[in-house]
Amino acid sequence: MPEGDTVLQTAARLHAALAGRVLTHADLRVPRFATADLSGRAVLDVTARGKHLLTRLEGGLTLHSHLRMDGAWRVYAPGERWRGGPGHQIRAVLTNADHTAVGYRLPVLELLRTSEESKAVGHLGPDLLGPDWDADLAVERLLAAPDRPLGDALLDQRNLAGIGNVYKCELCFLARVTPWLPVGALSEGTLPRLVALAHRLLDANRHRPTRTTTIRAEHRPRPDTPAPTEPTPPKRPLPPLRVQEPLYVYGRARRPCLRCSTPIRKIDQDDRPTYWCPGCQSGPTP
Repeated sequence: MPEGDTVLQTAARLHAALAGRVLTHADLRVPRFATADLSGRAVLDVTARGKHLLTRLEGGLTLHSHLRMDGAWRVYAPGERWRGGPGHQIRAVLTNADHTAVGYRLPVLELLRTSEESKAVGHLGPDLLGPDWDADLAVERLLAAPDRPLGDALLDQRNLAGIGNVYKCELCFLARVTPWLPVGALSEGTLPRLVALAHRLLDANRHRPTRTTTIRAEHRPRPDTPAPTEPTPPKRPLPPLRVQEPLYVYGRARRPCLRCSTPIRKIDQDDRPTYWCPGCQSGPTP
């Protein structure tokens, strides 16, 4: 699921494939911009802003796209088979002499003046992975609606930009509260720590191929592995090592919590699944 870290990775791949090169072919498969001709223009850069992508072209134009739940950009070499989905899901094709970038299932795709990018991203709060990251401002915006459920507040890109459904669930678990607890009900100091943790997690995952929020378990010898520095066996066997999981709760419905072994719960709301541990997380539930 695209979130701030994976959108940043997408921007980096697109920038490497397109920036500094002239488009030899461009096809925007949305009615409003179907006749727009971008061929002959050089791509200046591709940058991420929260969960938005801005592809800037010479001539003062920006192609703005958003991946939402399942959109994707794929980069292919000349002659390589396109594998991102069926043809009817393609919304954009940008080709130069060396690469073709194909946008699949893009719910937002628009062409605008670069000078007017604020119309697309000006509403966003501090970008968790951007140069303008401001933790204090993010906390201030979250506290502006103290009765709002924490999960909803974290997803609101006007408060802080980059958190999606996966991080919403994982951050609430790490804070040991349910996503339905009002922001104002958090204990003193919890919200600033949670915002700082969000920044650390996204930053740690900005280059990882697989998103990880779990803390790597300390390596311990298995019961059947003798310790070379210990001449006598332990009085009782150590528990077996738990397989490392990348996420604490997201995608783990009915599986045991990694912390307390209580089965993880899941509920679907507004086409978004929410996961939580009823044993570890306090607060209201649906």
